Amino acid sequence: MLNPEQDAFGQMMWVYYKGREVCEIIERDDGYFCAHRGPEMYFSEYKNWAPIERKAMKLVKGRVLDIGCGAGRHSLYLQEKGFDVLGIDSSPLAIKICKLRGLKKARVMSLEAAEFGANSFDTILTMGGNFGPLGTLTKARNSLNRFRQMTSKKGLIIGETLDPYKTDNPAHLKYHESNRKRGRMSGQVRIRARFEKAVTEWFDWLMVSEEEM
Repeated sequence: MLNPEQDAFGQMMWVYYKGREVCEIIERDDGYFCAHRGPEMYFSEYKNWAPIERKAMKLVKGRVLDIGCGAGRHSLYLQEKGFDVLGIDSSPLAIKICKLRGLKKARVMSLEAAEFGANSFDTILTMGGNFGPLGTLTKARNSLNRFRQMTSKKGLIIGETLDPYKTDNPAHLKYHESNRKRGRMSGQVRIRARFEKAVTEWFDWLMVSEEEM
């Protein structure tokens, strides 16, 4: 569980939830900074989602685990449709927001701590780029195997990622090359997030192509 000084993502969402326009700063370990758009997408309604997200929701079945649920948009949508949904996030403020918005089952829990018994879920969601927290090739394989053990026989893992190769940004291409020289995947980035005085610890975020996934 993140403490308030580390919970940059949660702090940003909380301030936005309270009505202020904000943005999130992402810092990469090579010194590259970028300002992401505000968190309005985390609060958006189904009609405003990207077509791929709406398509993904049609695949969901049974009991659902939403990993990295953020402000709860996917969980709340599925709950409204009658699904039994548990949303988890390492951010206490994110979970507080989910509960305030009406999510019945929400728990402060990191990806690493997500240990459930066999046949606990029929669908596991890692939407909104949340394939990223799988972090590294080894961690991704271990986590996906753990998810397989937690799901029913015909369970689904529905994940969303960004293809790191679809860029012509010289800074990103140079970082990909540096990764490969170090034996890392091209889209494996070491980053931390900032919002006002809150700063996360450094962590690995994994972006993969369709073939790599």
